[in-house]
Amino acid sequence: MIQAVGISKIFGKGESRVQALLNIDLIINNGDFISVVGASGSGKSTLLHILSGLENPTSGKVLYDRQNISNLSPAKLADVRRKNIGFVFQFFNLVPILTVEENILLPVLMDGKKPDKQHIKRLVEALGLKSKMNTFPSKLSGGQQQRVAIARALSAKPSVVFADEPTGNLDSKTGKEILEIFQYTASAFNQTIVIVTHDINVAERASRLIQIEDGHIIKDEARGI
Repeated sequence: MIQAVGISKIFGKGESRVQALLNIDLIINNGDFISVVGASGSGKSTLLHILSGLENPTSGKVLYDRQNISNLSPAKLADVRRKNIGFVFQFFNLVPILTVEENILLPVLMDGKKPDKQHIKRLVEALGLKSKMNTFPSKLSGGQQQRVAIARALSAKPSVVFADEPTGNLDSKTGKEILEIFQYTASAFNQTIVIVTHDINVAERASRLIQIEDGHIIKDEARGI
């Protein structure tokens, strides 16, 4: 379980001061498939970054199974992220000098673990990447690169996967396929999925919708999907 308690985030000072989040309370349960929606500048990406440990809140705390990760040292926080969190970025962030296979295995190897070959095989087959394992990212389409990014995020078997606008740079057909993959992995690997999006078609595929406006949560509803 992930719990945000009184989360606020302020950027800048004086005239450039921006209150991105204001006193957010939120509980994310194991197995939730959540879409976070809101207009540009509403605070949704900031919330995602704080929940995933990429940023610290200005005030408040984030608990992972009752452990406060907001006051951990950088080394301990990196360890928590490595063991528990997968992150899918809008712009893929693949390592260009590594092959598809090497990109996928990177989080596992960085954690000093031996890859679970059967798990990796299931991921690769589910994502349609079997014929691309020795290919470099520059030779892949946008949709294929996003599939690699998803496989990389899932390779270390994280308990939660955060995705920041994962379909933002993709055409509607590819975007639909990517969302179907998230639905599949949430079910097949019993993972919590949290997706930030501005696309209502993406949001409607989630089983829980959270809407943010001006740094506040104004809606949090189960969708019964």
